[in-house]
Amino acid sequence: MRVSELFGIEGKVAIVTGGSRGIGYMIAEGLLSNGVKTYITSRKADELNAAQAELSKVGECIAIPADLSTDEGLAGFVAAYTERERELHILCNNAGAAWGAPLGSFPSSGFDKVLGINVKAPFMLTQALLPQLKAAATEEDPARVIMIGSIDGMVVPIGDNFSYSGSKAAIHMLARHLAHNVVGDNITVNTVAPGPFRSKMMGYLLDDPDSRERIARRVPRKRIGTPADVAGAVIYLSSRAGAWLTGVLIPVDGGLSTHG
Repeated sequence: MRVSELFGIEGKVAIVTGGSRGIGYMIAEGLLSNGVKTYITSRKADELNAAQAELSKVGECIAIPADLSTDEGLAGFVAAYTERERELHILCNNAGAAWGAPLGSFPSSGFDKVLGINVKAPFMLTQALLPQLKAAATEEDPARVIMIGSIDGMVVPIGDNFSYSGSKAAIHMLARHLAHNVVGDNITVNTVAPGPFRSKMMGYLLDDPDSRERIARRVPRKRIGTPADVAGAVIYLSSRAGAWLTGVLIPVDGGLSTHG
C-alpha cells in the first residue's frame, strides 16, 4: 500500500501520440519524469525533434515522425517502433485535430479530417500494436491504452466545432468498446477527458488575458488546467493504483462537466 508501489511506473515503455506540444507534451513529460521510456510522434518532424531535445533532459525520449492518419504513415511508425521494442506498456492516443465552421457551411473535409485523426487513427494504431501490448501485459500489471477525449464530447461546447465534439464523443464510446474486447488479454482501455488546457487548439483563447480569465471563470475550480493535472491522471491509470479500472471516462476539467 506504499505510494511508491501504488503509483510507481518506472521501467515501463510508453508511446504518446501528438507528444510534441500541448497536452501530449505534458503527458510525455510526466511519464519521463517518473522513469518511463517514452516514444513521441507527430507529423511535423521539426517540432517533434525540438520537443525530443527538451524532453530528453527529463528522461529517455525517442521521436518517430509519422502521419498516423494515413495507412502508410501508421504502418511506418509501427515498423519503426517494433524494430526497437518488443513490448508496449502504455499507449496514450492523444493526437487530435479540430475544425470550426458555422452550421450551414461546415465542409465535408472538416469532418473527414477530424474523424480520421481523432477516431480512426487511434483505433488503427491500437489494433496494430496489440501484439506489443499483449507482450507487456500480465494479470497483476495489465498493459494500458489511454485515450485522450475531451469535455467537448460530454457537454455541448460553445462554438462551431461540430466534428470535434462528435469525434470526442465517439472516442469515449470506442474506448469502452475496445475495453470490453481486450480485457481478457490483460489490457485496459480508459479515457481522460480534459477541459481547458494551454494547447495549440486553445492557444488563441488562452493567450489573451481577458479571454483566459473569462474561460477560467466558467470552470468551477476557477482556473485553467496545468501539466500536473493531466499527467497525474495518466500516471494514475498507468500505475498499480489504476490496474483494475477499464472502460472508464475521467473528466479532468475542474468540474466543467458538471454544468451539464
